[in-house]
Amino acid sequence: MQLPVNPPVLPMLAKRVSELPTTGEWIFEPKWDGFRAVIFRDGKEVFIQSRDGKPLNRYFPELIDPLLKQLPARCVLDGEIVIAQDGALDFDALQLRLHPAASRVKMLSEQIPSSVVFFDLLAHGARDFRDEPFEQRREKLQSMLAKAKPPIHVTPATTDFDTASDWFRRFEGAGLDGVVAKAASGVYESNKRVMLKVKHERDCDCVVAGFRWHKRGERTRLGSLLLGLFDDDGRLQHVGVCASFTDQKRVELVKFLAPYRKNALANHPWKEWAVPGSAMEGRMPGGHSRWSQGKDLSWEPLRPELVVEVAYEHMQSGRFRHMSQFRRWRPDKKPEDCTFEQLEVVPPHELETIFGL
Repeated sequence: MQLPVNPPVLPMLAKRVSELPTTGEWIFEPKWDGFRAVIFRDGKEVFIQSRDGKPLNRYFPELIDPLLKQLPARCVLDGEIVIAQDGALDFDALQLRLHPAASRVKMLSEQIPSSVVFFDLLAHGARDFRDEPFEQRREKLQSMLAKAKPPIHVTPATTDFDTASDWFRRFEGAGLDGVVAKAASGVYESNKRVMLKVKHERDCDCVVAGFRWHKRGERTRLGSLLLGLFDDDGRLQHVGVCASFTDQKRVELVKFLAPYRKNALANHPWKEWAVPGSAMEGRMPGGHSRWSQGKDLSWEPLRPELVVEVAYEHMQSGRFRHMSQFRRWRPDKKPEDCTFEQLEVVPPHELETIFGL
């Protein structure tokens, strides 16, 4: 490729803040929950680059032809690849694309096609736009893609604080992560956290049913706690993990949890997961998956007697979408009280009525 901006280019990033800014000149956008992608087009060649600079073309073959037909002949755009189903974004379906078999990817691309939502312009023709103010880049992007049709989209944007606040409240049920604020006069700063993002966060009490060792420390430091919630049938379902502990806390937790490791498998609700070839239903908390890329996901069972309060952003398909954060132990709460009923359910808002996806 011979473009004014050539790959690899790491995208501009956002830092998390507790609330939307009320002073200054900002442009607000919905925060999409998908795969970040910088897309390069030079004539007949299209290159889809991931957030960390890796190629994504093979995982989203259905996007190549629309990109060739609808993008300018020479351009570099920043956006997000998403999959929408039943009126909401489906990140699990997106993850299924990261499969080594081309036949599997092809089948999924036909059954559940993806879309790409663009929100910034890095280059057009022979011109590098990265030093231009964002409001001008945004205006140029809109004019370039004014006639774009699905699966190509331009993200909605507003300068109105009340509208952005309304988006933050209403659109969570459709799978949107929150709201991003970009300085109207800001330049494109690769790999720097100069944008602002406000994301949803709420609390949940979970049963601690196991843990994983930290990748360093030779089994002297805890890596993460395995969390569970009881469903309507009284079964403890694995809903995710919490981590982000200091090194000192990791060592302390190993000692704290030691008594709960004794005879942990005797009556453990996930006992069958420790048996090779088990057909137990639900999502297994340990073992390798085709997306783990060789990571050690083995786990140590704990008697499910401890309750922990964690902070999480939102649930998807019965799991925490992102890693939850440790808040405190709850010795005052019984494990059997940790059910899905405590979770706030946000009704979906049809994406078709929001953005035309």
